[in-house]
Amino acid sequence: MSDDLRAASADGDVVFPHDAPEAENGVTGTPAELQQLDVNEELAELIPELSPMFHGAAPFLARFLPQSPATHTGLNQNFCDLHAFLKYLHEHSWYGYLHAILGDQSAYVLLYEGRTVTAAAASATGEQALGELLNLYEQGASLSAHPLPAHYAHVLSGIGSRAWKFNLTEDFTGLHARPTGAIFYVRGEIVATMPATLPYEGAFPAPLRPQTLILPRSLAGWAHHHYALTLRGRDALNAITDVHQVFRMQHGSGGLTFLRALGDKNTPAEYAMRSDVALHDLEPMIQDFLKTGCIKEA
Repeated sequence: MSDDLRAASADGDVVFPHDAPEAENGVTGTPAELQQLDVNEELAELIPELSPMFHGAAPFLARFLPQSPATHTGLNQNFCDLHAFLKYLHEHSWYGYLHAILGDQSAYVLLYEGRTVTAAAASATGEQALGELLNLYEQGASLSAHPLPAHYAHVLSGIGSRAWKFNLTEDFTGLHARPTGAIFYVRGEIVATMPATLPYEGAFPAPLRPQTLILPRSLAGWAHHHYALTLRGRDALNAITDVHQVFRMQHGSGGLTFLRALGDKNTPAEYAMRSDVALHDLEPMIQDFLKTGCIKEA
């Protein structure tokens, strides 16, 4: 008998195959091994297998979005202002993804806590893909919104234009993609699998706290401008003035913080990134600051 068909006992004797435990349902092993096998099978049954929503999609983000019934569908610019809809989702800390389709063109945006955190289109990712979704919508695209559990949205928030070398650590949160399927991890634990693949093995680590996407300059030029405080704007920051009291009543402490940041030469886009504020919440304040003469374009 060849050595690779034998197993050594605790005292060094050779145990031949006829001494091994009898097969149970075609599986052999010690009672402890069989018990562990049962535990592993039970755990595997508890891990959900998600179905991809967009089979064979080219953009990485779209490829790994799970099926989810739409809570809003058929939205278009004729009866729904997209910025107002995004504001609504932000106010409700919504988790899920948006899909805009116009002919054979599509764009996908993932929302986390109601904030746009990653996006993909045919030839773009991130901010440019978010701009592509807005462009398609303005051209008449149909938009649908699909909710996701918060932890799935977190896992997907790290998907960008490239995959990284996979390194499973005890705190890894993100997607592990392989030629045989994908695995969703939250803090090192498997929370779901999906039969969606990459032609190679790679990982999309999720950030600890996903950052909000900012619209590109071509679509939100105001957000990338610098503004200078006028005398009235400086008075608004001075607690002993009447202007300050009126300003505080209208815009609150958040408005004062934003005005101060503009005075420190931060653009609205920079402020939104650093303070984790939704950009569409800043635009009406900028318009009001300009209208009331608190700021001017630098």
